[in-house]
Amino acid sequence: MVQQVQETVTFLQEQYSAVPEVGIVLGSGLGNFAQHIKIEKEVPYAEIPNFPVSTVKGHSGKLIFGELAGKKVVAMAGRFHFYEGYTPQEVVFPVRVLKLLGIKLLLLSNAAGGVNPAFSVGDIMIITDHISFGTLNPLIGKNIDDWGTRFPDMSEPYSKHLIARAKKICAAANIAVREGVYYAVTGPTFETRAEYKMIHTLGADAVGMSTVQETIVANHMSLEVFAVSIITDMGIRDEQNKITHEEVLEAAKNAEPKLAHLFTQMVAGA
Repeated sequence: MVQQVQETVTFLQEQYSAVPEVGIVLGSGLGNFAQHIKIEKEVPYAEIPNFPVSTVKGHSGKLIFGELAGKKVVAMAGRFHFYEGYTPQEVVFPVRVLKLLGIKLLLLSNAAGGVNPAFSVGDIMIITDHISFGTLNPLIGKNIDDWGTRFPDMSEPYSKHLIARAKKICAAANIAVREGVYYAVTGPTFETRAEYKMIHTLGADAVGMSTVQETIVANHMSLEVFAVSIITDMGIRDEQNKITHEEVLEAAKNAEPKLAHLFTQMVAGA
């Protein structure tokens, strides 16, 4: 894995010589955020050595280098998921690459199902913590000491000072935000009614199929993490209300302008 990561880093440095300060991962339906970046180089995943390829609608599948709010950034327009058939190590491969390219801060976004009955579709939830029992830990296996310790501390997986900054940004812009715990599952099925109830009982406010494995590896490599969920459907729902991926994408698209403002200001303050 070390050799593969280094091969990928070397290739990308040949494509783009500047050092990005911030890495951004765009979740389902949130790819339009890339329009806010002054794009200097785009590299399709299919052209990057050792990189997985996005297979899910709503994930365009390219690495975008450029400038946002006066800072050099690199954005993943599309991420990888365990349910696509990738191993946890493949899912987090890009995070390791972004760290070695030079980023100091990782901004994560996702589309998630709400399990807190106080939430509504379209809400932005700042992730304050997560529960990872529903997905495989990407650090299972031989530890690479140069990248991080064998037993990483996870008492603050999402930076408290970044959360505080985000709340100030949203307050100043009159953007209503929620805070909550994200529960990670493997997917690709949406949860049953009983599972939604269990997840809420265990202390989570939202549930999704991404983000947590990336957060674990970012912490392993001493990257600061800030993450948000767009609540695109409600798990605690009426008897006849079924969830479709198309509805998820539409709700994420509608909430994207608020996310764009928040992420732009987070980058500006990085």
